Amino acid sequence: MSDARWLDVADDVGSAVHHFTMAVRIFELGEMDGDDLDAYRNRMAFMQAMQSGYTSLEGGLERLLAILSEERPSGGDYHATLVRRVSRPVPGGRPAILDGVISAALDETRRFRHVARKNYNGFEVTEAVTAVEAAKTIGSGIEAAIASFKETIDPADDLTQT
Repeated sequence: MSDARWLDVADDVGSAVHHFTMAVRIFELGEMDGDDLDAYRNRMAFMQAMQSGYTSLEGGLERLLAILSEERPSGGDYHATLVRRVSRPVPGGRPAILDGVISAALDETRRFRHVARKNYNGFEVTEAVTAVEAAKTIGSGIEAAIASFKETIDPADDLTQT
């Protein structure tokens, strides 16, 4: 029987997909350059959506580690360590949770989260393109990646077998 906490992981991952999808849509609408209220609102909405997407996904990954009885990383480089941890197998334990493509996208959105949290006054629209592409990658692939990992370590009960 599967651990019910997978439902919480799925909720967090779904939230991340929603926020990243909305961030991409906001970015594609443009109108972020300038000092007027509309440009300011669009920039702030974009950065908040990107930050919320990353934070939601990080929460899901933390829940996933709890299901696996793995300790969360600690220290000043917590966020980067979490990305590295879920991106590689644990020898004698589990396979990597995320593949290289999703992992690289996650790391890029982690870096962008720092911009949104610490350097929002220095935000340059043209420098966000890589993060937007990463958000698209996550939005289109993270749910399948988590489902595949779950199926690998916690296969669904086959009720057709007698």
